Amino acid sequence: MVRNEARRTALLDAAIDVLAQEGARGLTYRAIDAKAEVPAGTASNYFANRDELMSAVMTRVHERLMPSDESVAQSLALPRDRSLTVKFMHDIIKRADADKACYLAMMELRLEATRRPEIREALTRTIAGNIEDNVAFNEESKLPGDRMTVVSLYFAMTGLIYERLTLPDVVATMDLDELVEVMVDRAIG
Repeated sequence: MVRNEARRTALLDAAIDVLAQEGARGLTYRAIDAKAEVPAGTASNYFANRDELMSAVMTRVHERLMPSDESVAQSLALPRDRSLTVKFMHDIIKRADADKACYLAMMELRLEATRRPEIREALTRTIAGNIEDNVAFNEESKLPGDRMTVVSLYFAMTGLIYERLTLPDVVATMDLDELVEVMVDRAIG
């Protein structure tokens, strides 16, 4: 069967929405087909099994959350200092706010990884690779801080984003700009 890449992408986007709204237990071929508004059985033609689907969803989540090359280039035209690192952290929050479903789907994938070793292995490779890519980007771009700065900011931002998505009242009274600046200051040292 010839695969239609646009349809495959639409199915993955629908799967992300289903994961975000219904959790991993609600992620069925039927639910994906309904969300994508395609004929029943379509998703099963594109993804042979749940593991293949979950792996493809992980990849699609990361594609959707990546900043555009244009956005990165515009940012790198600025001075390579602490304020640029702060800007990058704010950009991450903006992307999370703009695509909450991806972060919620990623949370569901992480939870599923605690129960399924094959997903844990794949997700571990993906996240570890992302961290290494971020470290390399920081070094190549000559941004302030070292490896531990990048790792610390990764974990701080992940926690902040998940808190804002799941329990927004916890951080609602905090000044987000100030919090991000303090996180950057403490990570850079």
